[in-house]
Amino acid sequence: MATKTNDLTIRLAGEAGQGVESGGAGFSKALSRGGLWLHTYTEYMSRIRGGLNFFQIRVAEHPLWAHTEGVHLLLAFSPEAVTDYGGHIVPGGALLFDDALKFDHEAVARRKVQLYSVPLTKIAQEVGGNKIMANTCGLGALAGIVEYPYEFVAEVIKQNFARKGDAVVQGNLKVAEAGYKFGGEKYAASFEWKVSPLAERPARMQVNGNQAIAVGAIAAGCRFMSGYPMTPASSILEFMASHAKKYDIVLKQTEDEIAAICFAIGAGNAGARAMTATSGGGFSLMVEALGLAGMAEVPVVIVEAQRPGPSTGMPTKTEQGDLLFALFASQGEFPRIVLAPGTQEECFHTTVRAFNLAEKWQCPVIVMTDFYLTTMTRLLLPAEFPIERVTIDRGELLAAEQLDRLAGPYLRYRDTPSGISPRALPGHPKAVHQACSDEHDEYGHFEDEDAANRLKMAGKRWRKFQHITEDLRGPTIYGPEGAEITLMGWGSSYGAMREAVDTLNAGGTRVNLLHFVDIWPFPEAQAAPLIEAARQLVAVEGNQSGQFAHLVRAMTGRRADRMVLRWDGRPLSAEYIIEQLEEAKVHA
Repeated sequence: MATKTNDLTIRLAGEAGQGVESGGAGFSKALSRGGLWLHTYTEYMSRIRGGLNFFQIRVAEHPLWAHTEGVHLLLAFSPEAVTDYGGHIVPGGALLFDDALKFDHEAVARRKVQLYSVPLTKIAQEVGGNKIMANTCGLGALAGIVEYPYEFVAEVIKQNFARKGDAVVQGNLKVAEAGYKFGGEKYAASFEWKVSPLAERPARMQVNGNQAIAVGAIAAGCRFMSGYPMTPASSILEFMASHAKKYDIVLKQTEDEIAAICFAIGAGNAGARAMTATSGGGFSLMVEALGLAGMAEVPVVIVEAQRPGPSTGMPTKTEQGDLLFALFASQGEFPRIVLAPGTQEECFHTTVRAFNLAEKWQCPVIVMTDFYLTTMTRLLLPAEFPIERVTIDRGELLAAEQLDRLAGPYLRYRDTPSGISPRALPGHPKAVHQACSDEHDEYGHFEDEDAANRLKMAGKRWRKFQHITEDLRGPTIYGPEGAEITLMGWGSSYGAMREAVDTLNAGGTRVNLLHFVDIWPFPEAQAAPLIEAARQLVAVEGNQSGQFAHLVRAMTGRRADRMVLRWDGRPLSAEYIIEQLEEAKVHA
């Protein structure tokens, strides 16, 4: 049997409350301390307890960009975990379970899956004195089966349980060691995938998209955040709250999403760098106030973390279904910027840019993510978040000295060639002005629906829209030039597309990708030549209609030759993309 080292996927699955997430996070930490690279991905139901959840860990010797559909080792804590996820185990892989778990063993074995029965509860009770330690025993057995050194697991157990006292720490250590010995002695020889620590073990961060956005906001000088908790954006609010005191951030949990954006607009108008975060349903409530920010030309950053809709939809699943809504939300026409990072690194850098762009162009900036990107984690070197090198651009902001020298009245909405009016913060006696939701003149005064004034002020705002593209970026290109197939996507599709490109090129098919972060205004000058040069353009999106492909066609005239779409609430993967391309060949 040929041993395969440091390239496998492990999934822990069971009901909420069975330690699936905490166990998976702990095992991930143990693997990372061995210098290995990780990609983790969670799926859970929208309830407090019960319901089927999983925590998936992909481990390798090189940086990882996406999850895999296939699982090599499944640790199942419930019968439903076997029923629902047993089919995901690759041939030759294994199902690890408590010997008291009842399910159809023959049905699993017919799929060429090995059955690894371990008395998890019995060991937990007899060795640790409490059956609640059964998941600790399972993690020990996992490590034993893949022959990963026990000391890395022990180190994490000591750290995670230290606050509960030495008795709890020692009990869990004994249980984990017993599970390790049982799994290793009985099953390691028959399991062909192994995990070994690397010689080099650089310090790295395990980060999800929401954490990266929050760190980016803090680095960018965010001083105000308001929000109403809504999955999957809630953890941005939680992260900012936990660091608010240290970084002098005012944080408000509001009564609803309407209040959240209004608070943020008020703070932005007062001169604070302000943001709010929500999902599609909450953003639906925000759209009238979004128009207020557009009319009053107030800088504000809005994070829109997508999940399947419409209405409440699927609260704990993923989709890219809100793009066109974000581009045209709220009545009327006004400048707004839409950005969609695809990786944790991009989440950080894009959030920093969002605050700079919002203040420079005095308009709302929408940062679009989705459930998958907000919750999945990867390991990153600290240098990927260069906080000390962040540049803050506050745009045309008048200093007190400039206002002191002002000869005439302050015109908050002065008509300028760029459309950007010099902005003064409230408080200076020469900077008194109105911020009006009605159409207004250069002073900010309501002009009783005067036609000439409307043309002047609407034209001023639209000039900003025409110039914003000067600050936006074209797509990232990855893969060989002159490829037979070009994958085109936006947001969280990047990792799956990148791994699909690598796999297909390794198999002899020349494929590259175009990935967009800057969506609106559409960076036509940078993007159109690349799109036009694509021999066969394949749109890859997590929605049902190919929304970005429609936008590209509207802006460039180029229609996607094919689409790879997914809208079942699950994220795109390299395997899914390749499978869809193969099916398209068959039916062509």
